Amino acid sequence: MNRPTHGALHHVEIWVSDLDRALVSLGWLLQTLGYTVSQSWDTGRSWLLGPTYLVLEQSRALTTDRYDRRRPGLNHLAFHVEDATTVEKLAVEAAQHGWSLMFAELHPHAGGTQHYAAYLENIDGFEVELVAINSPELN
Repeated sequence: MNRPTHGALHHVEIWVSDLDRALVSLGWLLQTLGYTVSQSWDTGRSWLLGPTYLVLEQSRALTTDRYDRRRPGLNHLAFHVEDATTVEKLAVEAAQHGWSLMFAELHPHAGGTQHYAAYLENIDGFEVELVAINSPELN
């Protein structure tokens, strides 16, 4: 495991209403981005990339069965992606794994002209942003 930088994110735990459904979309995305499954149990999975891990869990302590990114709390996760070509490739492949493209009329600059990204939403309303590290348009 890589030694983390002081202040770097240690982990994120996301409670989901349906683990199997979350594994189809979020599980696929994490593995595609290079995360590896580090733990698996009946109600959850964790994926590791460097010193950071991400957990999906269908907790018995959930107080609702619907995620709403517009409520206080986590709005979305944003991931670095190598380049614009990879952003586009992932956006297309994501549709086969329960994701839909958000802000299609503004894609790929929904975050502004100097920001090349795909904003995706899964069937449960969870949003991810795939941000190009390198983009010929922005260099």
